[in-house]
Amino acid sequence: MTFDTGADLYGRFMGRYSEPLAASFAEAAGVAPGQRVLDVGCGPGALTAQLVERVGVDRVAAVDPSAPFADATRSRFPGLDVRSASAEDLPFADDAFGAALAQLVVHFMSDPVAGLREMGRVTRSGGTVAACVWNLADGKSPLSAFWTAVNELDPAVVGESLLPGARDQHLVELAQEAGLRQPVQSVLTVRVRHETFEDWWEPYTYGVGPAGDHVAGLDEEQRNALRERCAERLGPAPFDIVGDAWCMTATA
Repeated sequence: MTFDTGADLYGRFMGRYSEPLAASFAEAAGVAPGQRVLDVGCGPGALTAQLVERVGVDRVAAVDPSAPFADATRSRFPGLDVRSASAEDLPFADDAFGAALAQLVVHFMSDPVAGLREMGRVTRSGGTVAACVWNLADGKSPLSAFWTAVNELDPAVVGESLLPGARDQHLVELAQEAGLRQPVQSVLTVRVRHETFEDWWEPYTYGVGPAGDHVAGLDEEQRNALRERCAERLGPAPFDIVGDAWCMTATA
């Protein structure tokens, strides 16, 4: 699996959902003027944009292990402190931030508990640590129509439903293991209109993330069968894709 793709390709694949999610997530985390805020796993900057809008570029820092994503965010927000780093080893001092947020990242951390613990370490006592992950386990994510079609054609494919944080209350459990205080869960919902089926389907062919990896591993016949099954499930365009994300907020 890779996220070392161009930021524009990732944006067309996931940014169409992560950008509207970011506004709700920043609100749920209580991000407000005066705070210094860290975006963990910033990608090409969907959440970063919300944080900059709320507190200013000089009060936001961002990290991502993908060099293309870090470069894209750095170019998008001149003067922003952007570093190439993983959640499990954040290059900041203890108590450096008032809040640390990770949008659609925990399920791809190599060690989610360590990552959340690090987020707590760099957040001052009483500050907020927040994370959100699509509800992949219950089939309510923006990716669920795709993975359902995949499983109808090949029931052996696991997909993303077992990833950390994807099921109800798992983010809370991970936060408790990480030593964060009073973690609570809420649900954030996004709705995105797709005017054509190709607008929805084409980004799955870019090789981004687990879904892109799956499509890239299919031969032409299998890929066409999956495309047709997805079209059957989604119905005539235009159509809306509705997705829920689990949102966890806790106190450092």
